[in-house]
Amino acid sequence: MPRLPREVLTKWAPVLVLLTLVILFTAINPTFFSVRNFARIAIASAPALMVAIGVTFIIVMGSIDLSMEGTISLTAVLFAYIFLGLGGTLLPLGWLALPAVLVLGALIGAVNGFIHVRLRIPSFMASLALGFVGTGAAVLLTGGDIVRIEDESFRGLLTVRWFGFPLMVYVAGLGLLVAWFIQERTTLGRNFYAVGGGEDLAHASGVNVKRVRILGFALAGGFYAVAAVLVLARIGQAESVTGANFMFISITSAVVGGVALSGGVGGVWNALVGVLIVGVINNGMVVIGLPDFLQQGVLGVLVIVAVVLSTDRRSVSFVK
Repeated sequence: MPRLPREVLTKWAPVLVLLTLVILFTAINPTFFSVRNFARIAIASAPALMVAIGVTFIIVMGSIDLSMEGTISLTAVLFAYIFLGLGGTLLPLGWLALPAVLVLGALIGAVNGFIHVRLRIPSFMASLALGFVGTGAAVLLTGGDIVRIEDESFRGLLTVRWFGFPLMVYVAGLGLLVAWFIQERTTLGRNFYAVGGGEDLAHASGVNVKRVRILGFALAGGFYAVAAVLVLARIGQAESVTGANFMFISITSAVVGGVALSGGVGGVWNALVGVLIVGVINNGMVVIGLPDFLQQGVLGVLVIVAVVLSTDRRSVSFVK
């Protein structure tokens, strides 16, 4: 029997893992396979998908971004204050908070990229520091308090449903399509892969590597801001810990979905599969009654397995 090439196995392994998990949890508890339960998974996965897409663009470039928690917390707080300052309802003026927070998120990401590129600081260190700044700024703005949004029209992103799924799921789907278009149909998207495949070669081909990296971080910041809005729609409040846990979830999802940490491999569809795998595991363990601490352990093991499967260690002379 002919063996499947490693590239084929690596490409389709995450999808097979996702299908296997769905079948396994359904066999253990048939209530898992229901529209209501899938809606729960989708609600939890929608903000995580936006963050995973943002960090996927960064990883494809061969960098890493650890600023998402601070960026989400800060943009969530900023959105809440802008929204309330414009009347506290989507109409007539509250909707302006949406484009405003997207711009703010992109600006935060651009600052992140600028610090990384212009000051020549490793991306993980620059982004981690900026994430702390974002969380601190959120604490400063709120004074440690909670900012609530009770507008029914805005909360309709969670409460209004089409075919059993809330509007926020469709917003996340639209964000996925936009990200796919940027990845596949724009020069910027192609340049992400060029930079991730080899910075020197990309520079020799005429790619402005510094500019691409800054734009990549700005794009990621915009997607983090979308995630912040979706989290606000889900829980109805903003605070300094709104972005908690998104660092682990987003990077785990990207890696598990098949985005190679070495850069140049993977994309937004991999991020989607990875987010669904993490969401199915978290939800499935609750459905079958396993304790929370086991979820983190399983996800940790899953990350190690995913890196092992997606990395050709024979071509790596030294593991950094």
